[in-house]
Amino acid sequence: MLNRRSFMQSSAAAALFAGAGRARAETPGVTDAEIKIGQTMPYSGPASAYGVIGRTETAYFKMINEQGGVNGRKINLISLDDGYSPPKTVEQVRRLVEQEQVAFLFQTLGTPSNAAIRPYCNDNKIPQLFIATGAAMFSDPKHFPWTMGFNPNYQTEAHIYAKHILATRPDAKIAILYQNDSFGKDYLTGLKDGLSDKASMIVKDASYETSEPTVDSQVVTLQGSGADVFLIAATPKFAAQAIRKSFDLGWNATKYVSVVSVSIASVLKPAGLDKSKGLITAYYGKDPNDPRWKDAPDMKAWQAFCAKYMSSTEFIDSNATYGIGAAATMAQVLKQCGDDFSRDNVMRQAANLRDFEAPLLLPGMRLNTSPTTYSPIRQMQLARFDGESWQLFGELLTG
Repeated sequence: MLNRRSFMQSSAAAALFAGAGRARAETPGVTDAEIKIGQTMPYSGPASAYGVIGRTETAYFKMINEQGGVNGRKINLISLDDGYSPPKTVEQVRRLVEQEQVAFLFQTLGTPSNAAIRPYCNDNKIPQLFIATGAAMFSDPKHFPWTMGFNPNYQTEAHIYAKHILATRPDAKIAILYQNDSFGKDYLTGLKDGLSDKASMIVKDASYETSEPTVDSQVVTLQGSGADVFLIAATPKFAAQAIRKSFDLGWNATKYVSVVSVSIASVLKPAGLDKSKGLITAYYGKDPNDPRWKDAPDMKAWQAFCAKYMSSTEFIDSNATYGIGAAATMAQVLKQCGDDFSRDNVMRQAANLRDFEAPLLLPGMRLNTSPTTYSPIRQMQLARFDGESWQLFGELLTG
């Protein structure tokens, strides 16, 4: 059954207002029967491992629609491929807004992609909600009130790594591989800030472009620096390459990897589970591969959901579990809207989450937003990969 409270609270609540009155006529994409929302996802290109997020969110809204929808309306998610290419993102978003007439955007993925469409969304007062990136630039309600992130702040995550390195390896020599955009640079900035007057511990950094076929040469250069700590601030394809190459070189550094590349299915298995053993990350979701969660109500519900709408492959993919949390949060916002689906009110409710418990987050985590706080997830916990699953250690940390 899919009605376990911890997993289904948002979808069950979403149907409470079935039969509510007419939507405001001036809102594009909203009728008495439907709420049309838009999304871009990299179903192709260098970040295609994230495509499962869009597929999962589409399936989640299908489930909600089968249960009666949100406030009496079905959710019609139009998810288009942008190939992780900002010019393509701009093209697809204009299509969604101007041709498909969506009410708003949800979970558009990628730091460079969202940076490309942020001016258009804010100039036209189109909600750009719960975007799939943790870049600090997207938590700026003063200057960009129509854009709200979802992921934990990448700089905060890098601070966590810096504090752990200082506590465990105070004499470390650090190397960092980062994507040459705001996503990767946030980690470099956060690491330096977290190390403070010990920033000289960073002995080498190397960047890569998403158009490059591999990062093997960068990893060789970083190993040559003599570093004994290696931070991988990369998206899945390049993170897998860096993990594999550093192992094959015999580089026995303590390795940290960005939370955006912790999927066992799309990163660690391609890199090699044996080669990934010992990796450290900052986690905020339940790893479906970890047996400690097998009896958790939301994990059982996730398994049942995958059995009906997805597959066993998605069940073990943390990118998919991430998608469920984001979709449930979006459903909660729509539920809070009552019968007012104007863009103003959708944005207002998105900035009014109060201790929302999204499915598959770590125990004790709650999502909160306000008109001045556009980062819903602000807690993380360190985890180490043991060759089979991510094992949590330490305390839940708040950024």
